Amino acid sequence: MLAPEKLTLVAITDGVRGDAAGLIARAQAAARGGATMIQLRLKDADARTMVEVARALVASLPPGVPLIVNDRADVAIAAGAAGVHVGPEDIPPAALRRVVPRAVIIGASVGTDAEAALAADADYVGIGPIYATDSKPHAGASIGTSRLTDLIALTKKPAVAIGGIDATNAAHAIAAGAAGVAVIRAIFGASDPEQAARSLRAAIGR
Repeated sequence: MLAPEKLTLVAITDGVRGDAAGLIARAQAAARGGATMIQLRLKDADARTMVEVARALVASLPPGVPLIVNDRADVAIAAGAAGVHVGPEDIPPAALRRVVPRAVIIGASVGTDAEAALAADADYVGIGPIYATDSKPHAGASIGTSRLTDLIALTKKPAVAIGGIDATNAAHAIAAGAAGVAVIRAIFGASDPEQAARSLRAAIGR
């Protein structure tokens, strides 16, 4: 079972941006700074590249920092990752449960009541976008922290808030009932991902 503290600070990777070594180094820095989970998100990479990067991350992340692969359960299993995170357009958690090993963590994105129902078989949910974000241009309109609270109650799952989260507003998401926050740009877009992760952990603690 996924411990809620693993969701405190989920660092979602940006693209490879030149070479895989740079992405791996940024992920390692995020973990040193306090990220409690890394989610590999490589929207434009082929399956082989995703498996290679995922395997490298599994081998190099500190013990206790699980790797979750975005969208691709097959890649997650092939790489020995801890789990997979799926969106509303992906294979739903209920279907995944029938084919993946029991130990595989399943996360699901939620932004509406209908999506909350689809996430019933997930281990955790990512709820958002809470605030406006440029990292996921098709994520939809921001829902705010009041709606975050509603969807947490509806899903009855440990939840991370996502979408426009940074050190200035992370504490608001926690106050609204989230177990943690998930960020892309606030860590992977920073010049110093380790310090950025530290700042977010401090903000969450407040």
